[in-house]
Amino acid sequence: MVKWSDHALAQLQDIHDYIAKNSRFYAKRVSRTLVQKSLLLNDLPRLGRIVPELNEDTIRELSVYSYRVIYEIKSNYI
Repeated sequence: MVKWSDHALAQLQDIHDYIAKNSRFYAKRVSRTLVQKSLLLNDLPRLGRIVPELNEDTIRELSVYSYRVIYEIKSNYI
């Protein structure tokens, strides 16, 4: 199960708000895509690559547009 941290949710909101200054349409699209990509991890937790600067197998990242979605694989959730 994918579980977003409070910090990650705040960053998602910041991304949305920043893009919305120019386009509410694209703000919604980018936000939705970030969430949809993260939900793929429910079935494919190792979908992303290992974060190079950390080199930990359980800490991975997905690239979505120009953003990095960094996540950690735990025993009960991602």
